[in-house]
Amino acid sequence: MHVVTISVGVLAVALISGCGKTVDDRWYTQAQVDRGAVVFDDNCASCHGSNAQGAFNWKKALKDGSYPPPPLNGTGHAWHHSFDTLMATIKQGGAPLGGKMPAFDGKLSKDDQKAAIAYFQSKWDKRIYEAWSKRSGL
Repeated sequence: MHVVTISVGVLAVALISGCGKTVDDRWYTQAQVDRGAVVFDDNCASCHGSNAQGAFNWKKALKDGSYPPPPLNGTGHAWHHSFDTLMATIKQGGAPLGGKMPAFDGKLSKDDQKAAIAYFQSKWDKRIYEAWSKRSGL
């Protein structure tokens, strides 16, 4: 009985705190953004920047023909990519697109991959998010 009481209490706190509620009518929850901040910091920030701002001169090709990591904060081209493409890029890395981003398949769970996307999309202004959503058919 004590376990049931604790479980009901935890569920009530979760519901009251809104962890299941989407953020600004977007596809993700605040809990996903919070988790994504940790995932991004641990796995993405070293290349894409601590605020998802991308590398300096990210549009300029390197000597080997590849490009530096782009911004993911809405100022680059990530909003042109569907959710499935964003997930595939995290999973498979940048090699299929001619890039150097490592693959995170087997390193990040699917939920952590989604959380990372939620985190960087939370940085997109309303106009960028709505353009992505319309383009993605959401």
